[in-house]
Amino acid sequence: MATDLTQTQLLAELEPVAAREVDRHLAVARDWDPHDYVPWDEGRNFAALGGTDWEPGQSRLNEVAKAAMITNLLTEDNLPSYHREIATHFARDGAWGTWVGRWTAEENRHSVVMRDYLVVTRGVDPVALEHDRMVHMTTGFGAPAGSGSGDGAGFLHSVAYVSFQELATRVSHRNTGRVCDDPVADRMLARVAADENLHMIFYRNLCAAALDLAPDQAMEAITRVVVNFRMPGTGMPNFRRHGVLMAKHGIYDLRQHLEEVLTPVVRKWNLLGRDDFGPRGEAAREELGGFLDELAAVRIPRFEEQRDRALARERRRATVAG
Repeated sequence: MATDLTQTQLLAELEPVAAREVDRHLAVARDWDPHDYVPWDEGRNFAALGGTDWEPGQSRLNEVAKAAMITNLLTEDNLPSYHREIATHFARDGAWGTWVGRWTAEENRHSVVMRDYLVVTRGVDPVALEHDRMVHMTTGFGAPAGSGSGDGAGFLHSVAYVSFQELATRVSHRNTGRVCDDPVADRMLARVAADENLHMIFYRNLCAAALDLAPDQAMEAITRVVVNFRMPGTGMPNFRRHGVLMAKHGIYDLRQHLEEVLTPVVRKWNLLGRDDFGPRGEAAREELGGFLDELAAVRIPRFEEQRDRALARERRRATVAG
């Protein structure tokens, strides 16, 4: 029976891959400046400096766009927690340290530009937004269930998780930009989404190498991530209400999760076609396949039926009110 690799062994074996992926990322990533994406001429003082404080009529965003922007921004705001999580499971020297630092710096631009946009355009209540930021960042980010910590489980779980999560965040940002009905917001969030895609590629390629190095361990980690997947914003104020609104209106729903996030990554890793798994890996792959089948055959149709009924009720109410 093969012995599982420890986190130290995984880091040592995969460092050449990390170094190669850092070089690839730096060669294709495009630097950009948050201030170039914010309509500063729309800004004005709040009451503390002699202006007027926020009131709902100042916002041009619809309720779906507000919920999505708040959720996406608070997710990005929690970067210090994500940095701690990744730095704990990665090394801080060599290629690992270079990547953690670069990833953190790039992610920070996302919260900077989104917050500046919302404050300058008065898209949402800045007082409520700051309150929710304090609550969410104080709570921090808890590793999802099943992440483990021994024998490399924490490292493999982290790499698998961000492979899916970065892609999910890309989808959410891109769709949020489209519902804002503002070309400035759409351009800004397209830029953020492009970063998330590059981050996903780094982690996806790293996890592919981990699959080649320790197939059973990596397959078990991937299955735990997929079956227990939660977006990093879980636990933030109003997350459930905003998440329902976003899912109902096509920002991020179960079908997108399956077809635009899970399926492309699973296919890229050839998880269902590999022949190098032992009994543990085969068991994990079977569990994963069953979960994906259940999503497609049961959970997604059930969600879409409930969503369609809810949207129909909304249309009827709007017709009566009109």
